Amino acid sequence: MSPNLNSPRTLRGGLVFLDPKSSQVKRVVVLQYNPDQLSRSLQVQAVSGDAGDRLDALRLRGAPIETIKLEAELDATDQLERGNPTAIRSGVAADLAALESALYPSPSDVQRSIDLAAFGTLEVAPLESPLTLFIWGEKRILPVRITEFSVTEDAFDPSLNPLRATVSLSLRVMGVNDLPRGHRGAAIFMAHHRSREALAAAVTGDLSALGIRSIP
Repeated sequence: MSPNLNSPRTLRGGLVFLDPKSSQVKRVVVLQYNPDQLSRSLQVQAVSGDAGDRLDALRLRGAPIETIKLEAELDATDQLERGNPTAIRSGVAADLAALESALYPSPSDVQRSIDLAAFGTLEVAPLESPLTLFIWGEKRILPVRITEFSVTEDAFDPSLNPLRATVSLSLRVMGVNDLPRGHRGAAIFMAHHRSREALAAAVTGDLSALGIRSIP
C-alpha cells in the first residue's frame, strides 16, 4: 500500500545543546523513536507553605518546578541495513555519546582549567555544561538540566559496540529563578510561559456545566 501523501509528517522530539555564552547551537540530538510515554510533575512554589502567613496564602515565588521523565530507545538495526558507516563502526555508541555530552563541560574548557591550575591560579570558576533545550514540538521548547541519566545496553557487535540501548532521562525545567538575569535560557523559558498562557486562554467553561449559576 502506497503511503498517503496528505497525511501529516510526525515530528520527533529531541535535545539541542547551546553554547552557554554565545548561544550558538553546538549539537542537535533527534530521538530515533518518539517515546510512547512522557511523564511530567509540577511542584507548586507557594510562599506560605502549609502553615504560613494568611496574607501570602495565594502568593507564588514563581513558576512551579517541573520535572519531565522519558525513555529514549536506540537501535542500530535499520542503520546497519542501510550501510550507515557510523552504525557499522560504533553501533549506537555515537548516539549515546551525543546525549551524554550534555553532562560534561567541553574538553577545551577542562584543559584550560588544568592549565590555569598548573600556572598557579588559586581560584578557577566551576565549568559550565551546555545549555540544554528539550524540544517536543514547537509549543514545548524548554531549557532543562538533566538530573538523572541511566543507560541499559542489551545487544553488542563483535567489537562490543552497543547495538541497542534504552536511555532513561529525568529533566528538570530551568525557569527564570534558576538562571542569571539576561540568560538565554531564561528568555526561552519566558517564551514558553507566554505560549502556555495563550494556549490556556483558548479553554472557556461555563458555570452551568458545574450545576451552578453563580459563585456565592
